[in-house]
Amino acid sequence: MQKMNYPQESATFQIQAYRKPKDLRSLRVENVSFTGSPRKHPYDTERIILVADPYSTNTFYFEFEKSDIACVEELPNVVDMEGSTLTMIRIWVKKGSVAVRCTPFITGDTRAIE
Repeated sequence: MQKMNYPQESATFQIQAYRKPKDLRSLRVENVSFTGSPRKHPYDTERIILVADPYSTNTFYFEFEKSDIACVEELPNVVDMEGSTLTMIRIWVKKGSVAVRCTPFITGDTRAIE
C-alpha cells in the first residue's frame, strides 16, 4: 500500500491585519514593501522577523519594528513537497526606518579554495 501525503494544518502566526489604505499612491511613496514568511521574534514582542525565501537553500531574513509597519497584505500560502504550508505576507515599512537584514553563512578560509 502506497503512503499518501496530505496537506496538514500549520501553526498560525498571530498578526493583526491592517485595513487596506485609502490612498495606494501615498502608500507606495511613503513606504517600501518586503515579502516573506513571518515569524515571532524570539525575545522582543515589539519586533517581527520576515524570512525572505523560506524554502531556498540560500535564504536570509529581515527584522522590523512593528511600529514601523504601515500595512500588511496576505499573499497565497506556499506549500512544500511534503505538504507543509507557510504563510506569506507583504509588509509595507515606513521609509527611513531602521531594520536588520541577516544573511547566515559558513565561516572558512577563502584562500584555501582553488
